[in-house]
Amino acid sequence: MELNRLLLLLLTVFLLCLDLFEMSPTRLVCDRRLIQKYITEAMDLEDKVSQCEELPFLQQPVQLPLVGFSLREWMAKTNQDKGRETLRDLANLVDGTAAAHNQLSRGCASPLLQQLYEKASSFLLQLRNFGWQEQNPTAQPESSSQLIPERNLRTIFGTYKQLLRGKLHFLFHDLRKDSCSAEDQQRAASPAALQPPSLTTSRGH
Repeated sequence: MELNRLLLLLLTVFLLCLDLFEMSPTRLVCDRRLIQKYITEAMDLEDKVSQCEELPFLQQPVQLPLVGFSLREWMAKTNQDKGRETLRDLANLVDGTAAAHNQLSRGCASPLLQQLYEKASSFLLQLRNFGWQEQNPTAQPESSSQLIPERNLRTIFGTYKQLLRGKLHFLFHDLRKDSCSAEDQQRAASPAALQPPSLTTSRGH
């Protein structure tokens, strides 16, 4: 059973890689509708998991990043530092989600957690295309992501939503100002882009 679940996760990541070839980093940043679309999807996932009649606590806590931040401190950072910080948080969230999913058997929350894993993993792969490193070699230990142990599944979904609405939203806003020309934004919002390719695999759904 564990081997089958591992193979399923590996297949999911492979399919996500194929989908990501269809989306350039420029489009992900310049088409501001995309981040709003993914925020809406994150809110929907959180709502769905809240409707599960049985939502057990995890037997073993998983490590989740603390994704809250001070806007004043954020604005003082370079885009490179913002990207690295967001990438670290996202990588830690993906690891925590995978660890939580491995503890679940069949149930209401299991497929929802799988969807969250797929979405967060695809964001992680896409952000890595910008060339940032998850660990800045010159960074001090206190600059690394803070982690908290968590057994509540709802907190995983809330953390993902908060990360999208917070750091990812502001990161894309900052990158858009520096990287997207008016032509880029117009092209991203063209009629051909009205149905943007999903960051999750659409195969089998």
